Amino acid sequence: MNPPEEILNQEQNEDELYEHHRFVIDKGKEPVRIDKYLTDIIPNISRNRIQNATEAGSVLVNGKSVKSNYKIRPHDVIQVVLPNPVWDYTVEPENIPLDIVYEDDDVLLINKKAGMVCHPGHGNFHGTLVHALLWHCKELPEISDTMRPGLVHRLDKNTSGLIIIGKSEHALTHLSKQFFDRTIKRHYIALVWGDMEKQEDRIVSNITRNPNNRKTFIAVEEEHIGKFAATNYEVQKRYGYTTLVKCKLETGRTHQIRVHLKYIGHTLFGDYSYGGDQILSGTIYGKYKTFIENCFALMPYHALHAQSLGFVHPRTNEELYFEVPLPENYQKVIEKWETYSKGFKL
Repeated sequence: MNPPEEILNQEQNEDELYEHHRFVIDKGKEPVRIDKYLTDIIPNISRNRIQNATEAGSVLVNGKSVKSNYKIRPHDVIQVVLPNPVWDYTVEPENIPLDIVYEDDDVLLINKKAGMVCHPGHGNFHGTLVHALLWHCKELPEISDTMRPGLVHRLDKNTSGLIIIGKSEHALTHLSKQFFDRTIKRHYIALVWGDMEKQEDRIVSNITRNPNNRKTFIAVEEEHIGKFAATNYEVQKRYGYTTLVKCKLETGRTHQIRVHLKYIGHTLFGDYSYGGDQILSGTIYGKYKTFIENCFALMPYHALHAQSLGFVHPRTNEELYFEVPLPENYQKVIEKWETYSKGFKL
């Protein structure tokens, strides 16, 4: 039996990978330990999972983290941030090679290739990162029965670069809290159409699903539509008809960088979902057209790479930072633009 499509849909907001429960304690409620209270009130959750969450600082009372033995009081406002369990679906391990950047008993960093889907979804029941993880990590005891074992965040299918995996519930809970608090440091490298006017800027909008194409998203200015999103960018190199930029996420909305770049008129190079697989800057004839077609053939997906990732280790509390180079074909496209742009007075 296949899970419902809405459960498996890959187009999921990164922030929605975490549960966010909120409770207000009624007047007259007797004081009980918060771990017992939450175990009783949240469906299908273990006391051990709640205790892991409190240890990670993911259980807040009136805005402050508490311990498992805290006794609730009337009018307390309780918030809980947890990795989001999903449809119980058996995913069989598959022997798929992984580019491992770092690994210890708690975390695993993968340099994901473009073209690999992160987790099983509609039309993607094999060959995903999750299938590979289940082969590589022989034991994921607390989370191996989900569709996203170990996944704290995700990258779009055709986005390459760093993705972090929690190898235990302890690590997964801590990392989830860091993503929820937006303390994870991430930078992306994007090649976009056009010569960007500003050297650096902050793009702000709400993002919602495109009513005309449910597989894509759009940026809107109406505050009551969609969800708030903010992206910072800084120009790295100008090639006349394209620009290489570094992007830093403040939020983690689905397709956020792709949507925001299109929103300001600089669609991601090669992004067929948002029109970037067409010539959007420069002539559509002659040698230039052939040059662009060669670039598309060399890199048949959008030019977005998750270059760096920084986080606090869930067990040692050490601040770690990792960076991976552009994929070989992405780098070759950049080199082509370097050569082509030498004829411009930039």
